[in-house]
Amino acid sequence: MAEYKINLPVTEEEIRKLKVGDQVLLSGVMSTGRDGAHKYIMNHHPDFIRPYFENSVLYHCGPVVGKNEDGSWKFVAAGPTTSIREEPYEAHVIEEYKLRGVIGKGGMREKTLEALKKNGAVYLHAVGGAAAAQASAVKEVLDVFLLEELGVPEAFWIIRVEDFPVVVTMDSHGNSLHDVIREKSSKIADELIGE
Repeated sequence: MAEYKINLPVTEEEIRKLKVGDQVLLSGVMSTGRDGAHKYIMNHHPDFIRPYFENSVLYHCGPVVGKNEDGSWKFVAAGPTTSIREEPYEAHVIEEYKLRGVIGKGGMREKTLEALKKNGAVYLHAVGGAAAAQASAVKEVLDVFLLEELGVPEAFWIIRVEDFPVVVTMDSHGNSLHDVIREKSSKIADELIGE
């Protein structure tokens, strides 16, 4: 396990250096997007989001937002949402939009893992229950798309982060910490039930 500082946008080569268990601090521009955003992508294939996705990361997050005195947006809470809901869509989004990473909690499954391997991307786990601390790493809201159509939690928020803390739990080499934990948990459960 290693520690990395990664600036966004990031190259495929840099991402392929990452392994399961590595700790990463992200800085640069990324986008949020969860259920509504993914469904919108699948139905409309928007081009407006391409510059923000390409060689960057997508954060599964429904933020709580407020306004600064000057009227600009600010993130009040920015905790991760459960990623498995995006499993039907994520492989397509990664490939079509050239994402280098997805941030969320709880991990994803085989379809996404294959897309990470094929396209040179990673799944990054953000700790749940630290939404205020994660919001403090969001230094600026640069833009928001489809706010009226999708609502605050589902809109595409374009944000600039500094030292946003995540852990690699699915890498571009086909490894998944979530699979390992599931297997160990199942084995322990079987042993307990068998006794």
